[in-house]
Amino acid sequence: MDNHSLQKGIRQWFFPAVLVIISFLRSTCTYGQELHCNVSISSQKIQGSYQEKFKTLQQAVYEFMNNTVWTNNVFDVNERIECTMLINLTEQISSDQFKGTIQIQSRRPVFNTTYNTTMFNFLDNDFMFTYVEFQPLEFNEATFLNNLTSVLAFYAYIIIGLDYDSFSLNGGTPYFQKAEQIVNNAQNAVEPGWKPFSGSRNKNRYWLIQNILDSKYAPVREFTYRYHRLGLDVMERELNMGRAEIANSLKLLQKVYRAKPDPYMLFLTLVLDAKRDEIVNIFSKSFPDEKTRVSVIMKEIDPANSQKYDNMLKGQ
Repeated sequence: MDNHSLQKGIRQWFFPAVLVIISFLRSTCTYGQELHCNVSISSQKIQGSYQEKFKTLQQAVYEFMNNTVWTNNVFDVNERIECTMLINLTEQISSDQFKGTIQIQSRRPVFNTTYNTTMFNFLDNDFMFTYVEFQPLEFNEATFLNNLTSVLAFYAYIIIGLDYDSFSLNGGTPYFQKAEQIVNNAQNAVEPGWKPFSGSRNKNRYWLIQNILDSKYAPVREFTYRYHRLGLDVMERELNMGRAEIANSLKLLQKVYRAKPDPYMLFLTLVLDAKRDEIVNIFSKSFPDEKTRVSVIMKEIDPANSQKYDNMLKGQ
């Protein structure tokens, strides 16, 4: 059974026996796109008669993200991964070249609830691209065609990889490898964000995918699976069991924090940014002993937010 079949089963039924049945029914499904991506472009800092061009760009990015088939797996419409892209244009370099930032967020549904948990929230400050109005957005996995579609495709694969990782252990590896290939293809690009010391340096696309695929960060990816699949997805049925699994999974983040595979630990930081408030909410009403254990771990690996964990101990 492939990773997406597992994901499909978890989202709909949960029990392993039913997952097997679903795998046999895949042939009755139609292929569909993987992402449901909302796109917003802000151009307030750019003066001139370009507003219609930016509307065209927004529609082109929306169609590129949502109409491209990124995997070989089956997705029903209601299974598409929810995500958003906010592009903030800050500078017009030439008539068709622009500079700005792009913020990417993605979410994942929790089994048998209406709750969506944040998977990824990243602000990329190194977004520079050329866009000729009405020119089709083209992308090729094998080569670097242009910076706009390379950046968009890179984050599409990051979003999909993280989603797959949350449903099966290391299930997102094929998509992270595709993101890595995009980075490799872009090493001769003039635009920033693709090289080790380019743009925001230790907080760029190069280091993001390097961290994710680095074996030293393997416990972070295991955390992603255990936290979501064995923790959140279980809580509706067995609250205490699911919460206990989440508490135990935090030790994996602690392991990476103590090992310090690099001084910046971008991947670990992004996971903490996505989960910090959720963890506080989950354990605010937990048992005193469990709450204390979680607080000790979180204050060690996320010291800048110690006050939040103190408030968690008080049930706030």
